[in-house]
Amino acid sequence: MSASQDSAESERGGAGRVSGGGGGSRARPETRLGMVRRARKINRALAEVYYYAHPELDFRNPFELLIATVLSAQTTDLRVNQTTPRLFAAYPTPDDLANADPAELERIIRPTGFFRSKAKALLGISVALRDRFDGQVPGRLDDLVSLPGVGRKTAHVVLGNAFGRPGITVDTHFQRLARRFGWTEQKDPDKIEAEVGEIFPKKEWTMLSHRVIFHGRRICHSRKPACGACPIAHLCPSFGEGETDPERAKKLLKYEMGGFPGQRLDPPADYPGKPAPPLDAA
Repeated sequence: MSASQDSAESERGGAGRVSGGGGGSRARPETRLGMVRRARKINRALAEVYYYAHPELDFRNPFELLIATVLSAQTTDLRVNQTTPRLFAAYPTPDDLANADPAELERIIRPTGFFRSKAKALLGISVALRDRFDGQVPGRLDDLVSLPGVGRKTAHVVLGNAFGRPGITVDTHFQRLARRFGWTEQKDPDKIEAEVGEIFPKKEWTMLSHRVIFHGRRICHSRKPACGACPIAHLCPSFGEGETDPERAKKLLKYEMGGFPGQRLDPPADYPGKPAPPLDAA
């Protein structure tokens, strides 16, 4: 059910309840103002649920975050985190990585998949950092996206989490949830970024991204969203796309929500779950 068929204006007693996918009376079309208010309520609710939201890649500096983000394409952050300790022990700086033997680099990053193309990208990035930026990761969007294989999503991850400069990270989870929440009907990541950016204050962009991505990984899954265990079900126009029975929905929860380890080997101090195991112990 699309946002145009739902209405955040049908709130009950100020609870912000949205008519969901279970039938019942037909809701009036949601106004732009109603959508914005509902979107901001979702953000506030997610901030309470995921008070510990954070980047799920282990890193100690901008270079490590940039490299880890590039490696995270088409694999899990967990697998990247299990791989990067060896990578950064061997190549701790852009200059070290720029001079790496390609075959050895491929061997180290092989667990992340697509290791040949990723090794080529890492070498290209490191050479560019060494030759064009004095071995430092730049803190400007235009400079970051000029690096080989670095797009806006990767750039915003680095800017938001290594430099404290707000950005919206439109990964597959964010794309899916932004449409399910009725924030946009776009499918192009750049258009989604632009439309969602108009809904929220700029200062919220980085943490909004973390919260939405956390929710997508733990509850609002692609194939089987756990609607019955969702803390923002009353605000979601897509309620009913997944399992609505609370007990069955609980069995679909992932990571710390389901009582399992998270994706980071070295999570923040306030993380309520268990650290992920190293690669050798996985």
